[in-house]
Amino acid sequence: MKQALAARAFSVTGAVSAVTGTSIEVRGLRLRVGDLVSVATNQGPQLAEIVAVTESGASALLFGDQRGIGQRDTVHRLEGGLPFGLSEQLIGRVIDAMGNPIDGGPAIAGEQVDLGAPVPNPLHRARITSQLSVGVRLIDTLCPTGRGQRLGIFGGSGVGKSTLLGMMARGTSADITVVGLVGERGREVREFIEDELGEEGMKRSVVVVATSDQPALLRVRAGFLAARISEWFADQGSDVLLLVDSLTRMAMAQREIGLAAGEPPTARGYTPSSFSMLPQLLERAGPRATGTVSGFYSVLVEGDDMNDPIADAARSILDGHIVLDRRLAIETRYPAIDPLHSLSRLADKISTPEHMAAAAAVRSALAAAEEVRDLVEVGAYVPGTNPRADRGLAASPDLIDFFRQTASDLTPAQDSVADLEALCIRLGLLT
Repeated sequence: MKQALAARAFSVTGAVSAVTGTSIEVRGLRLRVGDLVSVATNQGPQLAEIVAVTESGASALLFGDQRGIGQRDTVHRLEGGLPFGLSEQLIGRVIDAMGNPIDGGPAIAGEQVDLGAPVPNPLHRARITSQLSVGVRLIDTLCPTGRGQRLGIFGGSGVGKSTLLGMMARGTSADITVVGLVGERGREVREFIEDELGEEGMKRSVVVVATSDQPALLRVRAGFLAARISEWFADQGSDVLLLVDSLTRMAMAQREIGLAAGEPPTARGYTPSSFSMLPQLLERAGPRATGTVSGFYSVLVEGDDMNDPIADAARSILDGHIVLDRRLAIETRYPAIDPLHSLSRLADKISTPEHMAAAAAVRSALAAAEEVRDLVEVGAYVPGTNPRADRGLAASPDLIDFFRQTASDLTPAQDSVADLEALCIRLGLLT
């Protein structure tokens, strides 16, 4: 980054007037929100972005460490943005939020583009009419995903979100997978790449990484960079699967930016920009003129509270939600997806009538069994008193076994749907 800054042309100079955490106050320059500035420190130039403008000056957030920055340090405004290269060379690579490789491989050459790009006109988007296989039986059968659809994966910590994302990256029928690891623990990045993605998954994946110790600007940028890369591949005619882990950490990073800019905290301390950022990111996925971007966004719900502000806001924008249940994880039912609280809003648009009938029969059977679960556990349920519950209780063990799946057991959607329909007929759920 320092070499890049040294090569940039500078305009009129200003100076640092105050430093507060990762935020600096700049005076003496005519600046606008979003402008990039370079701060000359005794440790070399530091890059920052203007996040607020006041009567006395402007506030900027640093892309790096604030150590070494002092009062009256020279500040230059940079012309232009921070372009990065987009090409087929990205496939199989791991890059940071600035687009630089961090896997030890060669530099990535390609079309130089900025992070921002116009969102397609909603009337120019194609209709979603076909299913995208992700290799996970419960999702492909009960919550089918359309090519260009956006779904959230909601769950608390430790219930298998990362493992589920890795399964989809390896089992999907999409041409390219783009993974955005936002705010991830540093030690888990390599584990995700080697264990969850594996060599097979990396062959057709691009991984964008911004760990939890990096500044908020980089964490937010990583999510938007992953979306921008997905758009580029989709515009080349590819079906792209975009996986972002996690949307909550992006919102937390945006909260830091918003507070530094002087925004008032609202629900649970989140600033208004934390909520306005969600549609700006989520609307980037979808069908495009020549390809599609299908998005899965993990949402970390605090204390398994599905009414968490970010979870609630994301659920209202997304085209469906997959809920991970800690109780199922404790029972070692992996993936720990709750079939009764998960849904796809486009299921009826991309599924056959036979598929929809089988899915409805399964949900009905599982719901009937769930209604009397407490009575069964205490021995108070008398078989024969509720025929619907009896059928559900009889079918549940086979259905649970069907949906139970190891990380290496991946099944194409067409096979999963056919197997489910056959299972429903055998269990007497369908005639």
